[in-house]
Amino acid sequence: MSRESGDKWVFGYGSLMWRPGFPFVERRRATLHGRRRAFCIYSVHHRGTYERPGLVLGLAPGGAVRGVAYRVAAGQWDEVYAYLREREQPTETYFEAWSDLKIEGEAGKVSSLVFLSDMKHSQWAGALSLDQQAELIAGAKGLSGRNIDYLSDLVGHLREDGVRDHAMETLLKLVEAREPT
Repeated sequence: MSRESGDKWVFGYGSLMWRPGFPFVERRRATLHGRRRAFCIYSVHHRGTYERPGLVLGLAPGGAVRGVAYRVAAGQWDEVYAYLREREQPTETYFEAWSDLKIEGEAGKVSSLVFLSDMKHSQWAGALSLDQQAELIAGAKGLSGRNIDYLSDLVGHLREDGVRDHAMETLLKLVEAREPT
């Protein structure tokens, strides 16, 4: 599929999976190779503050990530693209790329808009252990709510889509043990 004309695809691997917030023609399971889902971005707006950062998902190099691809009608693309830039770029911790996805049930690959983690950005947390991630997530809260809720939503929605991410499930248990009551 061409990026220049026609319908376009958007890849979601975190909250876009369950809360896209934009109109789409279809939603399909998809896999992006060469990147993996990770809590690798310090959150100072949505799930934390500058005083008490939380963590949000990014796409770290290596592996593969299962997520969701949304096909957006060409006539709605400008509006959807503007929405995504506002939503995904509050502190410019991500950059846009067009990457090839394998969409479940389709032969070949399609080009999709993907927001990749900027490893040079000051909010890049890098490779943290599960214990370090749990310490940052437990008790953190920002404009979009508690950080644990973001993690819990992720695990729940991955399960609904038939994806078992054992690292994320283990992380949730670690955070629940630390979360203030």
